[in-house]
Amino acid sequence: MLTPGRNGERDFHGETHSNGTHASLTDPDARLYKKAKGQASKLCYMGHVVIENRHGLVVDTVTTRASGTAEREAAVTMIGAMPGRHRITVGADKAYDTQDFVADMRGLGATPHVTQNDKGRRSAIDRRTTRHAGYQMSQRVRKRIEEVFGWVKTIGGQRKTRYRGTPLVDWMFTLSVAAYDLIRLAKLLGAAA
Repeated sequence: MLTPGRNGERDFHGETHSNGTHASLTDPDARLYKKAKGQASKLCYMGHVVIENRHGLVVDTVTTRASGTAEREAAVTMIGAMPGRHRITVGADKAYDTQDFVADMRGLGATPHVTQNDKGRRSAIDRRTTRHAGYQMSQRVRKRIEEVFGWVKTIGGQRKTRYRGTPLVDWMFTLSVAAYDLIRLAKLLGAAA
């Protein structure tokens, strides 16, 4: 039974929330997304970064609408836009272990050093990649990217953005990452002196 008035009663039990049925009234670009099974969906954006392994400096950023494929799509776009023609390796977690992503990286001339996801399926990364010492090194170094996200969320103020719209959220995310790089660069230069 619905009661008249501003906040009438409604039973939401059993309804699934999706981007097709629910949208933000204040930010139409934000999308419902959950990081893992069992967690609540939240309206958000996704920030993506590419770092170089030697010093841990961020070389590219982009902010996208949240989706299940946004991470891989952003990685392909950012790696494809990198200047130069030298061979690079791309370290990533299990979410990137798909046939399409591995083929895209190889097509761009990059060696995909993604963690094998072989739980109940066949990994797209085979022995010709995992047998090299560089693969093991990439698996250790790829975790540095979490330092960037940790800093951006806690110090950079991007855990919960105050801005609306993809262009403005992207600008603030990039500004936060640039500040991270400046602090990291000062530490690297101090250690070299």
